Amino acid sequence: MELRQLEYFQMASRLKNITRAAERLRVSQPNITVAVKKLEAELGIQLFDRSQKQLSLTPEGAVFLNRIELALRNIQDAVIEVNDYKQLQKGTIKIGIPSMIGAYLFPKIFSSFQRRYSHLDIYLYEEGSMAIREQLERDELDFGIVIISGASQNLQLLPMSTNQILACVPLQSSLAEKSSLAISDLSEIDLIMLKEGSYLRNLVLQKLKAANIDPNIVLESNQIETIKGLVASDVGAAFLLDVIVHDTPNIKTLPLTEPLFVDIGLAWKKDRYISRAAQSFIDFCKGTLTLQNLSK
Repeated sequence: MELRQLEYFQMASRLKNITRAAERLRVSQPNITVAVKKLEAELGIQLFDRSQKQLSLTPEGAVFLNRIELALRNIQDAVIEVNDYKQLQKGTIKIGIPSMIGAYLFPKIFSSFQRRYSHLDIYLYEEGSMAIREQLERDELDFGIVIISGASQNLQLLPMSTNQILACVPLQSSLAEKSSLAISDLSEIDLIMLKEGSYLRNLVLQKLKAANIDPNIVLESNQIETIKGLVASDVGAAFLLDVIVHDTPNIKTLPLTEPLFVDIGLAWKKDRYISRAAQSFIDFCKGTLTLQNLSK
């Protein structure tokens, strides 16, 4: 039984798809398939139920996955910890960022950190805040710069800013004449929403549901400039953070009558070993916040 076989099986189990597992691990699909079949032959059991369209674990496969998850995590942490006895000459950091935060808040942090630690490799993964928080808990990422409001207690959080959620409506809309927007105003308007996995999307949908409003979602996108362009072109209204819609042409931004605020910050898993490379990023973010507070 090889470590690589276990890693391939773990990823295929998480993604429920051999092709996606191969893409994530950057290997060929046959490599995953052969490794899993060899593992099944060695164990004498079938790990996956292949009768369905979506790959699913057999009961035996689920038990086996549960046992190896902790073992693989311990092996990964052991390798990282041993490497940390060397000087911090090399290292990798995997960071998840939502498109809204990545496009407008992260670049300044990233560029400054990269100049100071040019020898470290940084890999960025773009997902919604909720999806990134789940990936952190599964040890798939080192950090997430995400909306941390309502985050799991399993995550360590470093708050960085508080931002307001604003309704964005076309200038030609009758809603643009208002000074604030009530949830009830959205009962008969087309909405442009962020895709699944977005905390902001879920929060807005919860507010609509509480008001017994069935939203008319005409488009979904994680491309912020696309959403802003669609709003400006009178396709519909959207909800975005204040920091990214300031002075956007042909868009009127309105606070909600009952204002919504979210906290943005750095998140990482509490019980995971922190490499020296990862610690350097935490320290850098803390230092950046200190400088920002002193300049106020």
